[in-house]
Amino acid sequence: MAKSLSFGTFLAPYHPLGENPLLSMQRDLEIIAYCDELGFDEAWIGEHHSAAWETVSDPAVFLAAAGERTTRIRLGSGVVSLPYHHPFMVADRFVQLDYLTRGRAMLGVGPGALVSDAVMMGIEPVTQRGRMEEALGVIIRLLDGETVNHSSDWFQLNDAHLQMLPLNGSIPIAVASTTSPAGMVCAGHHGVGVLSLGAGLIGGKKDLQAQWALGEEAARAAGKTMKREEWRLVIRVHLAESRQEAMDQVREGREREREGYFRKVAGLRNDHTLEQEIEDDASIVGTPDDMIEALHRFQSSTGGFGGFLVLGNDWANHQDTLRSYELIARQVIPVFNGMLEPLQHSYDTVVNNKRSFAEPVMKAIRRAYEDAGQEIPENLTPKNLR
Repeated sequence: MAKSLSFGTFLAPYHPLGENPLLSMQRDLEIIAYCDELGFDEAWIGEHHSAAWETVSDPAVFLAAAGERTTRIRLGSGVVSLPYHHPFMVADRFVQLDYLTRGRAMLGVGPGALVSDAVMMGIEPVTQRGRMEEALGVIIRLLDGETVNHSSDWFQLNDAHLQMLPLNGSIPIAVASTTSPAGMVCAGHHGVGVLSLGAGLIGGKKDLQAQWALGEEAARAAGKTMKREEWRLVIRVHLAESRQEAMDQVREGREREREGYFRKVAGLRNDHTLEQEIEDDASIVGTPDDMIEALHRFQSSTGGFGGFLVLGNDWANHQDTLRSYELIARQVIPVFNGMLEPLQHSYDTVVNNKRSFAEPVMKAIRRAYEDAGQEIPENLTPKNLR
């Protein structure tokens, strides 16, 4: 089990049709900058080209803009759809992003989420997962500084090598994993991280431990190793001061997203209520304590993972969304990064020994009165010093 968790935001992003896309993008940049200020570790941004709800077409460009607004948060693609691109260009582009952000770039990859994207580009959907794995193998070699020759039915490399390499020697890589075993198996084949988007899909509790086992089996077969600290769960979260307040803040926006995107675009057919979604741990909506309990459940049921990403959405209004991130930073993150342990130890030590402090305190006060030539008040005791 991972000793501590990293925390971040994962912005597909989802924004309802009918809203000004310029302002939506600015809100997403504001969220990333705010997460940087609050001490979150990571921010991931997606790539989509159709259906209007997810309006970022090039995560590297978006992340470069985010890099200018932040100082420490790591910035990753969530995800680059590898079959849409020549793999050399992906590797080269993310090395450039790494330099522009002073070593903060991360590369998340996937096969492509929307069939409508692939159809417009003349890509057969059945080829996408195989092409993702083929491209990823080439990208890893290029980022490692190799000279690569590779002939494929969809790209060619002739003595190809990058003219610059990652600033810190490497760029963290993760593969998106949803419902099929393909993403987890691909991550295992290459010994890279995992973005478990399937953890937050509606439709009942997920056997994440069984999915991880598939990745470990693939890694062993390929002579690779998967690391739990590089396994990130991606789940919707909205927090408020009370559970009812949090649910009231998201209920209308959640239904708008389900109807406008998941039913009409993605073909969602189930009618799970918000309450069922929370019960299944597909979403965390409530208080910081609710989130803490949910993360402990995930740690137990998975055997341990290394990162947790808040799947961003417009369920709540922008100010309530920012407040939710603040509550996570103030009351949830410190529980899982060890920050509170020495404070709790100090507090418990003082509380448990408070009686033994009374006499030394009174002795010091008596000396202070004597040095000042004053009489000590008769009613002065340790109980009424303040």
